[in-house]
Amino acid sequence: MGLNLHTHLEGWVRPTTAAALAREAGVPEPDGGWDRALRLDGPADLTVFLAHVAAAYPVLGSAAALRRVAREAVEDAAGDGCDYLEIRFGPSTHRRPGFDLAAVVEATAEGLAEGSRATGLQSGLVVCLLRHDDDETNLAVARAAAAAAGRGVVGLDVAGDELRFPSNVPYEAPFAIAAAAGLGLTAHAAEAGPASAVIEAVERFGVRRIGHGAEAASDPTVLAWAADHGVVFEVCPTSNVLTGAAPATGAHPFHAFLAAGCAIVLGDDDPVTTRSPLSAEERWMAETGGLTAADLQAIHRTACEVGFMDESVRAALRSRFA
Repeated sequence: MGLNLHTHLEGWVRPTTAAALAREAGVPEPDGGWDRALRLDGPADLTVFLAHVAAAYPVLGSAAALRRVAREAVEDAAGDGCDYLEIRFGPSTHRRPGFDLAAVVEATAEGLAEGSRATGLQSGLVVCLLRHDDDETNLAVARAAAAAAGRGVVGLDVAGDELRFPSNVPYEAPFAIAAAAGLGLTAHAAEAGPASAVIEAVERFGVRRIGHGAEAASDPTVLAWAADHGVVFEVCPTSNVLTGAAPATGAHPFHAFLAAGCAIVLGDDDPVTTRSPLSAEERWMAETGGLTAADLQAIHRTACEVGFMDESVRAALRSRFA
């Protein structure tokens, strides 16, 4: 099928798993049950969308829980036909007394590795800074990611509510730490903030990939700049409609990205939340988005080049999508 380069661990939690983990941890069931809590029924905005993703947070505060959810995410992606999975998460959300950032990252990486061994699907972990966290926490997250480079962690991202926390200034130092450790760099930018956030993220952080970047689609100057600088946009169609980043599936920003000469890759963002895994996103890109099989093949060839994988994995994927 293809490569999934933008998806969040917290958006992969099976409702049945959430219920089981809640019983074990003594967490009360949310009103309406876990399925209703974790899934979004229709378009909203980024804040509402993230609230559904965050519904799983209370049950993810242990090594066993994170290992299980990470393992199941790889299993479910493999079952969906995915060829490579790059999954991201915000470790600061899941730390608890006696369960620090390093342990959170380690447990999640172990879960991905277990899933990869069981299924044969190669996977990598991208650690996220969170916009609502303080500077000290985000520096600690970057250090934990850097310490685990080469042991399952492949990249660093910044994610969270861009509507409430639009500034990119606080994340420059954490990205420098990750870059020094050789991690891949990507950033959510212009998902809900201004188009100029794309340029700022590239110049401040040194990223080549931009998560969503939907607001840039309406700014020809930013798009031309992005094309000139080789910026690759991580596109998540269903999620972008549900967060309000795209007005409708037929008017998705990816059309503007491609028309401007920008490269794109695909992700399913939060497939439990959106009810749309990567296979469904690919079908939409073809049936509603108007892309051909050759177009999708080209997108996945781009993903082979910009994914944060080992060179041996890259070589195998190149041959698959040649």
